Amino acid sequence: MQKVRWGILSTAHIGTDQLIPAMQQSKYCEVLAIASRNPEVAQAKAGELGIPAVYGSYEELLADPNIEAVYNPLPNHLHVPWSIKALQAGKHVLCEKSIALSAGEARELLAAAKQYPGLKVMEAFMYRFHPQWQLARKLVQDGEIGELRTINTIFSFYNDDPANIRNQAELGGGTILDLGCYAISSARFIFGAEPKRVLGIVEYDPALKIDRLESGILDFGTGTATFTCSTQLSPYQRVNIFGTQGRIELEKPFGVSKGQPAGFRFQKGNDIEEIALPSANHYVTQCDLFSRAILEDTGVPTPLEDALANMQTIDAVLRSGKTGKWEVPAES
Repeated sequence: MQKVRWGILSTAHIGTDQLIPAMQQSKYCEVLAIASRNPEVAQAKAGELGIPAVYGSYEELLADPNIEAVYNPLPNHLHVPWSIKALQAGKHVLCEKSIALSAGEARELLAAAKQYPGLKVMEAFMYRFHPQWQLARKLVQDGEIGELRTINTIFSFYNDDPANIRNQAELGGGTILDLGCYAISSARFIFGAEPKRVLGIVEYDPALKIDRLESGILDFGTGTATFTCSTQLSPYQRVNIFGTQGRIELEKPFGVSKGQPAGFRFQKGNDIEEIALPSANHYVTQCDLFSRAILEDTGVPTPLEDALANMQTIDAVLRSGKTGKWEVPAES
């Protein structure tokens, strides 16, 4: 079976703990190389994960003619620069969320990608590929909860370590690019539309200077989505999708562990059903579908325009937090 030959930029935990093992389990991926600015760390991770080639710089990996695609899990401020460098080196790119620091930067990546129409680029929002989200979306689209009216999302954990990249503003740290992006993306995914306007309340950490809590309202015209996300609250996540005749409650919307059964609570009228789904690894599915798009030269499951739209809404929430007014995402 033909497989895409992958290289990994950096030894970030999301890559070594999730994506690389997923690629090694997938049907269409082969991990050939990993790069780090610390060669000793890269060598150790390569040994643990059985990766044959190790590079002491990202440039060296991109210059390897055997590598067809790269996975970019670098800190947020390096997503666009290194994704563009990868395209210039002739590589397909799967880039971690959030795709950029701003909508303007996301447009730079989109413009660069259009210069290389034979190369695929996608933002790695793995949750969309989990069966629970696919089924939830189908139930909504089929009218099983009546008219979709509102979605409520809570997503939080506690981390105030100044050394953690999530808490370094200059590296793109903060809540909205780490957690709020999920709340916004999933609301857009379920509504199948873009919000017409947004309202946000944003709280900043006085010492770390990162946004540590957001509450937002997305107005889709036919309904709303509300969310609260924070990197300095008790760990919790939940999504409730409400219609005129029913409700879907996802208890582990974004953090289903590998091999763990998943499912959700489905209420229609007064009847409540626990929908059980077999265990699934959304990282494996994501990698397989993206690799198949490369092998078959088809469109990627989530086009880069979707990543730009998500960033436009993120920007609008942050703007609203400063102006105290409704903001329009398209004006980012």
